[in-house]
Formats: sequence, C-alpha cells, structure tokens
Amino acid sequence: MSAGDNPYASSYGGQMNVSANYGGAAPAADDLIKDTTTANFTRDVLEASRQQPVLVDFWAPWCGPCKQLQPIIEKVVRESAGRVKLVKLNIDDHPSIPGQLGIQSIPAVVAFVNGRPADGFMGAVPESQVRQFIDKIAGPAGADEKAEIEALLAEAKTLFDAGDLDGAADLYSTLLQADPENAAALAGIADCMIAVGQPESARQALSDLPDAVAADPAVVAVLKKLDQIEEARKLGDPAALEQALALDPDDHAARLNLAKIRNVEGDRQAAADHLLHIMKRDRTFDDDGARRELLQFFDIWGPKDPATMAARRKLSAILFS
Repeated sequence: MSAGDNPYASSYGGQMNVSANYGGAAPAADDLIKDTTTANFTRDVLEASRQQPVLVDFWAPWCGPCKQLQPIIEKVVRESAGRVKLVKLNIDDHPSIPGQLGIQSIPAVVAFVNGRPADGFMGAVPESQVRQFIDKIAGPAGADEKAEIEALLAEAKTLFDAGDLDGAADLYSTLLQADPENAAALAGIADCMIAVGQPESARQALSDLPDAVAADPAVVAVLKKLDQIEEARKLGDPAALEQALALDPDDHAARLNLAKIRNVEGDRQAAADHLLHIMKRDRTFDDDGARRELLQFFDIWGPKDPATMAARRKLSAILFS
C-alpha cells in the first residue's frame, strides 16, 4: 500500500509535508564530505563533532592506499544519510594537526565525537569494515529513526489521552505519510476516528492491510473495539436497561448489555463494575460470560490502563476469595 492509497493519511489537519527520516530533510551529499585546513579544523571537526560524529581522513596525494580508501569511505558516508560526516585533511599541505595527533602512517581515519578523538583505523580497509566502524561510532543504521518514530508515537498517545484528537491525528498522519504500513500509527489514526464518531472511516482505514500489519496487536485491538461498537448499537437503549436493573438488579442479561454499552461510551470503570457485579452474584451466568467479556475489555484497554489495573485487582479478589 502506497502513501497515495491511504484514505486517512490527511484525514486531519490537511496535507502534511514530512521527510522520510522524520526529522527534516536529510543533509545534501555535499554537506557530508568536505576538505579542511589547519585553520578550519576547529570549526570543521571539533565544533561539528558536537552535533554528530565526524570522520577525519588523513591522506596525501602520493599515497596509493589513500586513493583506494577514499571512494569507499565517501560512498559509505553518503549512504549513511547524515549519521556521520567526513572531513579530509591533506597531511602534506597541513602537517601540524596529524603531527599533534601522532599520525605516523596513512591512510588514517580518526572519528571525533563531542570535540574529542573517539576511535580510528589505519589502512585501506574493505567497505564492510568501514560500515562496521560507522555503526560502532554512530550506532546501527536506522537506530535514530526508530527512536524518533517511537518518540512521535508516544507524543501522539499523550495528546490522544489528553483529548487533543487533532494534535494526535496530525502526528499519526505524519508517520503514515512516511511509513504507510506503520501498525501503531494506523491503529492510532483509527482510534482518533472512533473518538470523533467515525467508526466507518476507522474500519475503512484498517481494511486491505498486509497480513503482517493486520495481525499486529495494536490493529487487532482497534478492530475488536469496532466490533464492540457495532454490537453495542444492537443492544438497546441504555436508559431502558438501567430501568430494567432498577426493577431487578439480578437481570444479568440487561447488566451485561449495559456493560458493553458503557465500554463503548468510554466509561470503563462502569463497564467493569457491571461485569464484576455479575461475577459476584452468579459465575454460572452465560457460562461465566461476564469474566470472559471483562478479559476482552482488558485486551483492548491494554495492561497499563488504570481501568484494567483497577478491575484486575477486583477480579482477583473475587476469584481467590
């Protein structure tokens, strides 16, 4: 599924522009590789390395291995998409810096991090070894992107829980434009649609997904929630169910239906309390159906939800008293 196929990628807040690395445009290739001098070494290397690791390639025009290494290291740095920069220093023209660092053989590559030498290697090493070196200095490829995705998802969830549905949907839409099959973002945008009374749109957003995405627990939980909403629509008027319970508190069928409706309405505590009440009165009702329904609520609410934790404590008291 491509970004252009997403019916929900811009459902909230209009079309949004986002780069594939989530943090703004990736640096241009020319910004990642440059030559430096003794006068510019502090700016190009020491200061720059406080923002991201900088590899310094000490070389000379007469050095054959240097000519072998440079196209390899330049290729790998460009493919790193901004995880590191490469700065080249001709030791014939600028001998003082390599002299201070004790560089006695070239090619020599030294990685600077936070203004200080952190690691290095010598010789015309193969491409695989250069990649390993960059991964060691800058972290595995994709690590920063993964952390940024997780941060955006956490921020979106915080906004959703605080009732800022527009803000949450904007962040989920941002992620979906860059990664149309991000299961957590798909589930999040569907949750936003449900919260504003658009369950049909939410169902559409989660249709025709690849099997692996459709099987993700976050997507499965939202689909279960949609099933509960559809079921609740058929369960009758909650006011009528309340009246039935006032006349007969042991009308367990009415109480079970009311619990399902309260859950869909978002009153999780009331939903759980109704089911727990049935369990206290009659565990045999509907073949222990109240407990089974409560466990389904837990699956959808999540283990860390306050309603889940509170109801689990009450459930344990009933089961083990």
